[in-house]
Amino acid sequence: MAKKNKQDNENELEEHEEDLELDEYQNENSVYLKTHDSINQELCGEIHKIELGYVEVNLKTIQEMVADEMGLIHGGFIFGAADYAAMAAVNERNVVLVASECQFLSPVKLGDTVKVIAKVRHKEGRKRNVEVEAFVLDIKVFSGTFKTVITERHVLKLKLLDSAGEA
Repeated sequence: MAKKNKQDNENELEEHEEDLELDEYQNENSVYLKTHDSINQELCGEIHKIELGYVEVNLKTIQEMVADEMGLIHGGFIFGAADYAAMAAVNERNVVLVASECQFLSPVKLGDTVKVIAKVRHKEGRKRNVEVEAFVLDIKVFSGTFKTVITERHVLKLKLLDSAGEA
């Protein structure tokens, strides 16, 4: 048997450490976020639970979201959390929102925590339809359907026009 040199031992140790790191953070049933990894979670919510085709996001409302002197939270922040949850439920690196239909069912106020639940309901090729609902305690405050498309490359790297000047 050939004698191992110092470099061989160091390489084996590094490989073993990498395997341990992977084992520590991964298992067959785990789902990890592949998209929107730079999102501001203070403004769009924090993922509480993620499974294949399913996500729960908690949005804690803060002063920067307030629209008036009564502490009403601007609906755009609720929509943003719902959009983030939909993208995370699809969980593909390059997923984009192409359409949505939603209803704001009840007001949200400063200090509320909004629980947003997103479920992928329909898959067709690269298209995904995601059902999203949001609650404050047991009151439904938002309901929507988000239509998404998974692109081969980042949307800003796609050639959306065939030639310059076309709309």
